Amino acid sequence: MLPIVDTHQHLWNLAQFALLWLEGAGTEPLRKNHLMSDYLAAAKGAGIARTVYMEVDVAAAQRIAEAEFVAGLCKADDNPMAGAVIGGHPGEEGFRAYIECFKGHDFIKGVRQVLHVPEAAPGRCLQERFVRDVQYLGAVGLSFDLCLRPSELGDAVGLVDQCPDTRFVVNHCGNADPQIVNGAAERDPANPFSHTKEQWQRDMAALAEREHVVCKISGVIARAPAGWNADALAPTVNHCLDSFGPDRVVFGGDWPVCNLGASLGAWVAALREIVSGRPEEEQAKLLAGNAERLYGLE
Repeated sequence: MLPIVDTHQHLWNLAQFALLWLEGAGTEPLRKNHLMSDYLAAAKGAGIARTVYMEVDVAAAQRIAEAEFVAGLCKADDNPMAGAVIGGHPGEEGFRAYIECFKGHDFIKGVRQVLHVPEAAPGRCLQERFVRDVQYLGAVGLSFDLCLRPSELGDAVGLVDQCPDTRFVVNHCGNADPQIVNGAAERDPANPFSHTKEQWQRDMAALAEREHVVCKISGVIARAPAGWNADALAPTVNHCLDSFGPDRVVFGGDWPVCNLGASLGAWVAALREIVSGRPEEEQAKLLAGNAERLYGLE
């Protein structure tokens, strides 16, 4: 079994950090602690060798504490965490001073701001101060994760083109709805997360044309329909793999959010099935090799 680096591992202890987004609709199954011990139990048998932590949108005053907490986990030898992407809001007052705390840090690899929340208006990532701060991330050797509504992937293209020296990681296959991509559903105009198949394919292909953009094969399982199988997810996964090529794709478990669709083990098994016909060298790059190189985990 080829080993895996999971580049999208969430953890939270609700007695330690405030996660206001858990108060939203549809998050009820996630409103409990999800600790490293829980992750290890969920990952048992899946072949996951190392992980990269992904920020969980803690309250702004807790971001440094979150980063320090996960850095401590990375230093410890009793768990697989080897790096972390921390939270941060480019364009906000004090962003660069905050980032200065982690410049050159052994375990902090990048920054993410979730841009699909209601308070993040379309075009937020194209504002001048936002762009300048993302350019700064590249200057200090940190990546920026793109996590936005799929209908706004064109905004991501505009940001990427203004930041040629910053590495970008597109989260969750561009937040695609696998049912739309596989043709089983159509765009719902009332749903801000909906999109057309053609627009998603076009914008993901445009992002893939930019050599400093990486695609994370993750997230689609959380939107999988009841009774799903690997074939339902394959068109989304394969478009990303074919567009970005074997050297700019990484695996993400998105645990525990993946549980909204299926267990971590089921997602890993489905992805292994989807890519089973590809050369083993390409599978190894997707599952671990690219992550080791891009996040400096060698």
